[in-house]
Amino acid sequence: MTAPFTPNILSIAGTDPTGGAGIQADLKSIAAGGGYGMAVVTALVAQNTRGVREVHVPDTAFLRAQLDAVSDDVRIDAVKIGMLANTEVIETVADWLGAVRGATAQPSFPVVLDPVMIAASGDPLLAPETIEALRRLIPLADLVTPNLFELAELTGEAVAADWAAALAQGRRLAEATGVRVLVKGGHLPGESAPDALVAPGGEVTEFAGSRIHTPHTHGTGCSLSAGVATRIARRPGDWAAAVGEAKAWLRESLAAAGELSVGGGSGPLNHLAGLWLRGGLETRPTAEAVRETWWAGIATVREQTEQLGFIRGLADGTLERAHFLEYIAQDSVYLHAYARVLARVSEIAPSPEEQAFWARAAHGAIMGELELHRARLGDDAPIHVASAAPSAATSGYVNHLLAASTKDYAEAAAAVLPCFWVYADLGKRLVSGAIHARAQQADHPYAEWIATYDDAGFAADNETAIGYVTAAAAAADAATRERMWRAFEVGAIWEREFFGQTPAG
Repeated sequence: MTAPFTPNILSIAGTDPTGGAGIQADLKSIAAGGGYGMAVVTALVAQNTRGVREVHVPDTAFLRAQLDAVSDDVRIDAVKIGMLANTEVIETVADWLGAVRGATAQPSFPVVLDPVMIAASGDPLLAPETIEALRRLIPLADLVTPNLFELAELTGEAVAADWAAALAQGRRLAEATGVRVLVKGGHLPGESAPDALVAPGGEVTEFAGSRIHTPHTHGTGCSLSAGVATRIARRPGDWAAAVGEAKAWLRESLAAAGELSVGGGSGPLNHLAGLWLRGGLETRPTAEAVRETWWAGIATVREQTEQLGFIRGLADGTLERAHFLEYIAQDSVYLHAYARVLARVSEIAPSPEEQAFWARAAHGAIMGELELHRARLGDDAPIHVASAAPSAATSGYVNHLLAASTKDYAEAAAAVLPCFWVYADLGKRLVSGAIHARAQQADHPYAEWIATYDDAGFAADNETAIGYVTAAAAAADAATRERMWRAFEVGAIWEREFFGQTPAG
């Protein structure tokens, strides 16, 4: 599966130590939109949810050094520009844009300009000469996102009193600058809060929306423009889709703003609310981590299994033949049902490769049952499969597998895995003499049976089964992964009980 494209988005803006606006909000917005966020600081702002206290503007030589450091090393897929505190800062950013856009090492990228000039209260944030420099920067952008007060300032008109007037101003600004304008109706009175994308040619794409009643709107403009920049990098050229998707995300984040508790004034958006809701907070494990965790999780069960009288007697050769034949009979009964379960797992497997693997395993179980019946429980044996009734352990194990096979693929596959994994591990330890050295001697009474464990094909199938199940667990949500673990753990316990059953008296 190919990983989704993650665009590199650069925010050029001021700071907000409370995290609700400026580059801090931009970075959250970029992350929420699926981008990798970078930030160049234009101003250090001492502010909180109640207002701005002080602004420190670093030397523009350092600003240019930040910009060059990013563009000399990192591919930039889009830029969002926010607070530019004075004329020198604006000119530095303009010079850098002119130098870097279209360069061989840095292909052209879209620029979204949020012209931070006038606060939501209507108070000016920039000196008149700085506003004039900002007007000159607009043609270097691909989209400008003014609030209603800034839109009025840029067109030299009174603040729009209704949506029709706002759209008209947006058209005039787009025509005059040759740049798309995002007209935002959030500051208009009433229950409607529309937005519109206005192209230089006059084409208008409107985005309807009802007002979300919340006092927590700090950083809304910053967040929206960064969200659009991220989405246009992922959808090159499709500005309407980028704006529509960013607006939908913004509304979701606004609606969840009250879930936060940040400051005593106008709080920030809940930028990542949707991401947390749909993705959760739990780290998704890798297949390798699932493998390690699950195997360690049944360590006690595995140790108990190895200490069973049947396993110890099989290893050292003291196992009574009647007990061995009883095990063979129950194993044959078990394999008959196990093959049906494997066939069901094959039927519901998600890929052709998995379907083929589990079907082959089902066939192998059937052939194993026939081989057991013919070779070890023939007419001269005191036990016959046809007349053997399933023991309590066999019935319990089979019922567990049958129940799991009525669920989804993930749980069914996890349930059958111990019959591969635990069995393969026991067999490997038997063959190697790790359980008892006697198992490696040629005159061992069960040497022929122990030799069947030394099967390279089954070892490979075991690894394949582990791979499929742990990959499914790693890709699953937390609830499904927990169900899989429980099915696997119970299967391992039944594997122990199956080996531990005593012969019928």
